[in-house]
Amino acid sequence: MPTAHLSGATQQFVPVKEIRNGVVVLKDGGYRGILICSSINFGLKSTDEQHAIILGFQNFLNTLDFSIQIVVNSRKMDLRPYLALLEEKAPDQKIELMRIQLREYIEFVRSFADQANIMTKSFYIVVPYSSNVSAANAISFLRRESTAVKSASADTSFEEDRLQLEQRLSLVVGGLANTGVRAIPLGTEELIELFYRSFNPGELENPIRLDV
Repeated sequence: MPTAHLSGATQQFVPVKEIRNGVVVLKDGGYRGILICSSINFGLKSTDEQHAIILGFQNFLNTLDFSIQIVVNSRKMDLRPYLALLEEKAPDQKIELMRIQLREYIEFVRSFADQANIMTKSFYIVVPYSSNVSAANAISFLRRESTAVKSASADTSFEEDRLQLEQRLSLVVGGLANTGVRAIPLGTEELIELFYRSFNPGELENPIRLDV
């Protein structure tokens, strides 16, 4: 499985040590799993549906015995690829009326995008986990081990902690499902992309903010 390491001067400002097997490993030894979630148009729901969603979310929060972080990321949507695709399809329209309507639609979207910022939102839930082994005990234990045993022990510890984190992620996914929200854990490559965009705001019109 791919592992991402941060290096150079940037590393001292970033709390992330590495991203490994879909797990964010922090410098303090903690772990984070991140879920990307679907959205619900709450305003279009009936009063009964809204009440059911609120009750379901309340029940979901009551089932948790650990903290979570809800992150909403807003980014400006780039419509240029979409408009370019429409322009390519315009000559393929066999009916003149359809070609005219498509051109008018393209101009409408282009004009609207020039006058207003069209935003897209992404929703994430950050789920934490920390091992119960104290740092002092861990250091004392590791000092008595050989290098090979240390490496094997560290790998075993990581896998055990990862399984515990996955259990928490599954609990959150199931709880959100009862409210009509779908949640999917981000894999290693997706986490790398998310954090790259988070810590390279100069390359984005609207950077992601993610506090771990």
